[in-house]
Amino acid sequence: MQKIKNKKRFVAGILQQFTPNKRTRNNLIEKSFLSSLIVFSFVACNSTYVPKPKGYYQIPLPPKAYRVFNEPGYPYSFEYPVYADIKKDSSFFGEAPENPWWINISFPQFGGRLYITYKDVGKNAIEKLVNDAFNMTNKHTVKASGIDNALIATPNNIHGMFFKVQGDVATANQFFLTDSTRHFLRGALYFDATPNQDSIRPVNDFLVKDMQHLIASFRWK
Repeated sequence: MQKIKNKKRFVAGILQQFTPNKRTRNNLIEKSFLSSLIVFSFVACNSTYVPKPKGYYQIPLPPKAYRVFNEPGYPYSFEYPVYADIKKDSSFFGEAPENPWWINISFPQFGGRLYITYKDVGKNAIEKLVNDAFNMTNKHTVKASGIDNALIATPNNIHGMFFKVQGDVATANQFFLTDSTRHFLRGALYFDATPNQDSIRPVNDFLVKDMQHLIASFRWK
């Protein structure tokens, strides 16, 4: 009987050497945690950090669809987007427009507006009207990084010029249309925001297609 008890004490002593007490277990856990933290820090410090590129809020763009502007008395007609509104321009820098055919095509969803001005070539020299259109575009050369000019010629006998101004300018897209004998029309797209081509480029590109559709469907009366 005594022999069995000694054997139990011997076995218990052996197990006690390999079984840590509460304090020992805590020390082992702390050492294990510290070792893992050191390894993680070493790996993190030696990994390649890739900064997230600067971005802007995504702007939802509606599907393309158009309707006709063909009001009685107006010397022109065209197609414009269904998500745009047209209002007669009643004031030009605090003064009444030269004639009643100046309009604003507004894009409320984007805070943009296409200003349309109309001139009677009979009352204005065509050379002066064309020069004025170029001069108004060239006013942006201070902040512009470049200006691209593209000739306009459509099957509807519409001729003119499209200006695309590069850089942070108030209006990056402008155009004029004329038949050189009776009619002259100019359009300029503005936004109700500080000019920043990086942030408004998606909307600018989207509305440029609408401007191109307007020109392609444009007709003199």
